[in-house]
Amino acid sequence: METSIPKISTVLKTLLRADFTTQWRNRRAVILTLIVPVIILTTWKPLVAQIGGAFVLSNSITIGLVAIGLMGYSTAIARDREKGVFQRLRVAPISSWAIMTSRLLVQMAMIILITTAVFVVGHSYDQVSLSPAGYIVTYFTAIIGGALYLSLGQMIVGRINNAETVNSTVRLVYFVFIMVGMIGQFYKNPEFQNIVQWSPYGTVKTILAAGMEPSKWDKNASMALLVTLGYTVVCTVLGIKWFKWSIK
Repeated sequence: METSIPKISTVLKTLLRADFTTQWRNRRAVILTLIVPVIILTTWKPLVAQIGGAFVLSNSITIGLVAIGLMGYSTAIARDREKGVFQRLRVAPISSWAIMTSRLLVQMAMIILITTAVFVVGHSYDQVSLSPAGYIVTYFTAIIGGALYLSLGQMIVGRINNAETVNSTVRLVYFVFIMVGMIGQFYKNPEFQNIVQWSPYGTVKTILAAGMEPSKWDKNASMALLVTLGYTVVCTVLGIKWFKWSIK
C-alpha cells in the first residue's frame, strides 16, 4: 500500500495554521513586542518638530524589528527545538524548507503588524503623515530590515544549542543594539557615529527613514541598503550552516 505525499500547498497551509495559532496563544509576547516601539514613538514626540517625523518613526520601527528577530523568532526556534518539535515534524513527509518558510512567514506578518502600528500611532498621536509612496516603500524596507534581524536570530540559534543560553544571548544583543543604536545617534563623536551608522541598527534605520521620503533617497541610502543585504546574506549562510534540528 503506497503512502500518498501531501501537496506542498496543503503542507504549508497546515503549518501556517499551526504557527499562527501558536503565535496567537503567545499574544502577550506579541503585545510586549508592540509596546516598546510605541512607547519610544510617544516619548520622542518632541523630537518630531526638531529632527523630523521620519527620524522618530524609523527608530521606532527598527526597535520593533530587532525585537521580532531576536526576542521573538530565535527564542521560539530554540524552545521548539529543545522540546523536540522539529524532530517530530521531520519524521512526517514535510520538507525542511517548508517548516522554516512557515515560521518566517509568520514573522513577516509580525513585521507588517508592527510597521502598521507605528504608522497608526505616529499619525494619530505624533501627527506624522507620509505620502502614499512613502508608506509603500517603508513596508518594503521594513521587510528587508526585518529579514536582517531574522537572519541574525537564525545565526544565534544555529550557533547556540541551549534554549536558556539563546534567550540570555539575544537579550544581551538586543540591549546592546538598542543602547548603541538609539543613544549613539546623539553622541557627538564622529567616529562613533560612523560606527553606529553602518551597524545593523544604523543601516536599517537609514533605509527606513529614506523609504518614508522616497524623493530624498540618495547614495547614502542605497549604500545602506546594500550593506543591509550583505549583513543578511552573511547571517543567513552562517545560520543555515550552523543550525541543528535537535540538541542531541
